[in-house]
Amino acid sequence: MADHEGLERRSQPDEQIVAESDASDSHTESLSEDQIRKCLSDADALKQEGNEHFRSKQWDQALASYRAALGRLPKRHVSPRLEDKGKARADEDVENDEASSEAAAASASDAPPTDEAQRSAMTLSEVQLECAKARAVLNANIGACFMKLGDHNEVVSACTEALKDDPSYIKALQRRAAANEEIGSWSSLTSAQEDYKRLLELLPSRSPDLVRIRPTLAALPPRIEAAQKRETAEMLDKLKGNFGLSTDNFQFVPNGQGGYSMNFVR
Repeated sequence: MADHEGLERRSQPDEQIVAESDASDSHTESLSEDQIRKCLSDADALKQEGNEHFRSKQWDQALASYRAALGRLPKRHVSPRLEDKGKARADEDVENDEASSEAAAASASDAPPTDEAQRSAMTLSEVQLECAKARAVLNANIGACFMKLGDHNEVVSACTEALKDDPSYIKALQRRAAANEEIGSWSSLTSAQEDYKRLLELLPSRSPDLVRIRPTLAALPPRIEAAQKRETAEMLDKLKGNFGLSTDNFQFVPNGQGGYSMNFVR
């Protein structure tokens, strides 16, 4: 399936799409391989429709088509250990995501696979791997739509879903990192830093993306420190006002999900 990326803003799927998604979730176990391949074919047709909308800069229509395509596919079996941190960067165009996904896989081939990735690959059949790739591409395209529409939180959410199916998906990591940079919170900037570090591991040494990523990564620590001080001060001011406690009694650590863990220190 050819992949596509680049848009952004909230757009709700219609009831039919939601119904299809729920149906695929409840009947995945009983679907034959032929039925799953029919789902893949239907999803690909809808994705191509979305690509045409995207090329025409019809972001909402593209988003609806990509979501409809995603609704045709069997859902991923939930694995709590496959949780990814969140981020993304928008590419200028959303042309051939399938090609870009394959290129990303090739560029990441030098990196040793994680134990989790090896276990996952061994337990998935060929058709399940095709579904995983299709879901990753569609979620990355949804993230691209939200990027164009300016909804950075939704970019992070969509690209995180893509990375659950393909943890080494370069474009999903780039978009998620870029979106978290735009959000600019302590937790989001920390997550962006983690994604950029991951990209340094995955990208080949001659990748032109490294020219941008290295200085961006170098500039993040002072931004993270500033966001940390600002947000910690805001929270401590509220706590001091409510409980009359000293700021020395609290320590805050970003939890990687947009929030914080608070420790009380006596």
